[in-house]
Amino acid sequence: MDPRQTRAAFVLGAFTCAGLGLLGLLLGNGLARFRALDRTVEVKGLAEREVAADVAIWPIRFREAGNDLNALFSAIQRKNAVIVEFLHRKGFTDAEIAVAPPAVVDKEAQEYAGPEQSRFRYAGSSTITVYSQNVELVRQSMQDLVELGKVGIAMLGDTYEAKTQFLFTRLNDIKPAMIEEATKNAREVAERFARHSQSRLGKIRRATQGQFSVDDRDSSTPHIKKVRVVSTVEYYLVD
Repeated sequence: MDPRQTRAAFVLGAFTCAGLGLLGLLLGNGLARFRALDRTVEVKGLAEREVAADVAIWPIRFREAGNDLNALFSAIQRKNAVIVEFLHRKGFTDAEIAVAPPAVVDKEAQEYAGPEQSRFRYAGSSTITVYSQNVELVRQSMQDLVELGKVGIAMLGDTYEAKTQFLFTRLNDIKPAMIEEATKNAREVAERFARHSQSRLGKIRRATQGQFSVDDRDSSTPHIKKVRVVSTVEYYLVD
């Protein structure tokens, strides 16, 4: 073989080996960095607050029975007027009071009525609803319903139809601060994990905000609400 060709082949082989070695080194470093980026920790941050309800929906419901339909409607109208006057005395305005049309049932007209004779043919009910942002006034007035009982109006108990609702409607006012608090709590948990694993906390890889929930603090104080949110954050871990 020509000596010049031999030298050229040797130089080419040397450059090829050097290139392959450099390529392997770069691939190894890249793989190491890729694996380092793949090290993550996922944590959850919780934020809770107790807030007072800012809206009360208070249904006042009663029933009336009789055999004379006209007399039944007259009795319902009279008791509705007594209840509205009671609410006015307590400080509620007409805009906060809604009187629903009475519901009357003719027991003899019901297809499923049994053969037994009922004492009263007609049964009627009426609901007056208070919708107010003065939650404390509603709570105080609920304690005074005995005044209506003394004038012959028997209120229905805490049934599904007559259950008072207390609502918190200003959730948007506290959302930003609660999300910030939940994210801060999540980072504190992640930093503790990183220290225990002899790593450092890197950038956020992914973050999701959970649903806000608004529930009664307990069954005895439905006018006090517990607002809760959980944020899930995934961080990179670096050496």
